Amino acid sequence: MIRIAIGRCSIVVLLMLAALARPASATTFEAWLQDFRREAAAAGITEATLERAFRDIAPIERVIESDRRQVETRMDFETYRRRVLSEDRVSQGRRLLEKHRDLLEGIGRDFGVQPRFIVALWGIESTFGAYKGTYPVVPALATLAWEGRRASFFRGELLSALRILDAGDIAVEDMKGSWAGAMGQSQFMPSSFVRFAVDYDGDGRRNIWSSTPDVLASIANYLAKAGWTDRYTWGREVLPPAALGADLVGLEVRKPLPAWQELGVRRKNGAALPAVPIDASLVWMDDRAGPAFLVYKNFRVLMAWNRSTYFAATVGELADRLARA
Repeated sequence: MIRIAIGRCSIVVLLMLAALARPASATTFEAWLQDFRREAAAAGITEATLERAFRDIAPIERVIESDRRQVETRMDFETYRRRVLSEDRVSQGRRLLEKHRDLLEGIGRDFGVQPRFIVALWGIESTFGAYKGTYPVVPALATLAWEGRRASFFRGELLSALRILDAGDIAVEDMKGSWAGAMGQSQFMPSSFVRFAVDYDGDGRRNIWSSTPDVLASIANYLAKAGWTDRYTWGREVLPPAALGADLVGLEVRKPLPAWQELGVRRKNGAALPAVPIDASLVWMDDRAGPAFLVYKNFRVLMAWNRSTYFAATVGELADRLARA
C-alpha cells in the first residue's frame, strides 16, 4: 500500500510505478485457464460446472484496473466514522432490527450472537443488502488469479467459487459480487461462504444474495466460529491520561478493567470503568491523535472479519447506537 499526502501528479507517477513493479502473467489467459481447469477437475469439480462457469469467459479489464488502483489514501478515524455511521444507516438499521426482531432473536439464540451486531455488520458490509456488487464473480476471480498480483490467493478463491456452484447454492449467472469477488449481502469471499454460509430458511440452498434468514444467520455463524461470546460487548470509547506510556497501547497488551482504572483510564464521560475483571486492550486511533477505545475479545473477532481497527470500532459503535433505539 502507498500512503498519499502529496499532489495529484505525484499520485499518478506512484500509481504507474506501482503497476509496473507488479509481476505480469507469463502466460496467456487461455493457457492459464486450461491449466486451472485441470487443477479444478482434479479437485473434484464436475465437468458440467466447469463448462457452465467458463463458457465464453474472458479477463475483465476493469477488475485489473481496480486492483492496480488500490492505493491507501489517508483518512483519519473521525472522517471514517462520520462516513460509515451516517444517520440514514443508523435509522435504517433500527427499522430493520425491529422488523426482523423475531428472526434475529432466534438466530441470536442459535449462534450466541447479539442481534444488534448482526445488523451492524449487515449495514456496514452492504448497506443492508442495497449493495451486493455487480461483477460476475467467476470471471472477476479468474482475472485476478491470472493477472499476477496475489494470484495464489485468488486461485484458491476461484476454486471455492466453483465448489459453491457445484453444490447448487447459486447459478453462475446469479453469482455477483465486488470486483475482488466479495459476494452477496454479507460480502463473503467464496472461501468464507464455503466455511460459514448457512441455509437458515431450509430451502436447500445457502443464499446470501436474496434470503434474509440465510444472510443474517451466515453473519452470526461467522462470528460464532471466530470465537464470539454474547456474555460481553465489544468495548467502549474511553479517556486515557495523556501521559500513558506507549508500551500500554495496542492489541498485544491485555489488562483487566480494574488495572486500566488504576492507570487513570476513564469512560468517555469521565466516569469510572465497570468493575468487571474482563481483559481489555487500549486501541488509540491515529497514533494517539484520535479517540481511544478499551476493547475486548469480541473486537478481535470483528477484526478476524476485517483486519482494520477502524472497521471493528465502527461496527461496535453502530451496534451500540442500534441498541439505544
